[in-house]
Amino acid sequence: MSSVNCPIVVLDSGLGGLTVVRALRRALPHEDIVYFGDTARVPYGPKSAATVTTFVHEIISYLLPYDPKHVVIACNTATALALPTVRTAFPYLSISGVIDPGARAAVEAAGQRQHPIIGIIGTEATIRSRAYERAVIRRRQYARLVCLATPLLVPIIEEGRSPDDPLVVMAVEQYLRPLIQRRIDVLVLGCTHYPLYKGLIARVVGPQVAVIDSAEKCAEDVLRRLRASNLQRQPRPESASLRCFVTDDSPRFATLAARFLGLNVPPPQWVPLEELHAHGPARAGRLSLRPVV
Repeated sequence: MSSVNCPIVVLDSGLGGLTVVRALRRALPHEDIVYFGDTARVPYGPKSAATVTTFVHEIISYLLPYDPKHVVIACNTATALALPTVRTAFPYLSISGVIDPGARAAVEAAGQRQHPIIGIIGTEATIRSRAYERAVIRRRQYARLVCLATPLLVPIIEEGRSPDDPLVVMAVEQYLRPLIQRRIDVLVLGCTHYPLYKGLIARVVGPQVAVIDSAEKCAEDVLRRLRASNLQRQPRPESASLRCFVTDDSPRFATLAARFLGLNVPPPQWVPLEELHAHGPARAGRLSLRPVV
């Protein structure tokens, strides 16, 4: 059984989940964190539910020796496609994602409007899954949803382009124009990469639109869960640790991770895909790969 001293595990298809790590470090500064970026198989967006579910299962299985007290699927696509199935596969683990906290915050930000218009931007797979739509409608039946895939933003962000780069500004303005024309009240950043451009996005949509940072809301959700289960770590003299794993290109990870986190990170450990495959559902025999609908 996990104890208060066990780490939080954060997993993602690549680097975007580091924005969740950054938010967790602010909300829970005394917690040890293990981060896994599946950089060899990014992006998850164009892949099927069965494939993404297999990837997530492999990563969680690989990290079980660290005895995590909580697992965060810090990827909107993986949350949308794999969360219910991996919860069934690992019933003894506390596992959460980024969609429900973001949807909850969007509904709260909509206030007392009778028919709020909530915009959501994300990867093609996240938007196609309609997971945000279902999560919002469960909480606000009469909300109107405007969902838009913005697939170019992730590779642009991972190129290291700054928010004032003319190409970035043009892409953000063109993507957001239809949402602005629909007069949205709230905009959910449905990808954990997007908080790096939150300031630009907020300027483009204007001050009348509440912009919801899914990474920040995810960290608040984890804090709530740990408090409820009495697993929040108390202040201690030694610094909290951050250990990172990647499946490819660790030098590039180290460079970009500093930008995502705002601080230097220890060199990540490379995990060959062959090692992950050995922890897959086919070997474990515990996971049904039926697509999540």
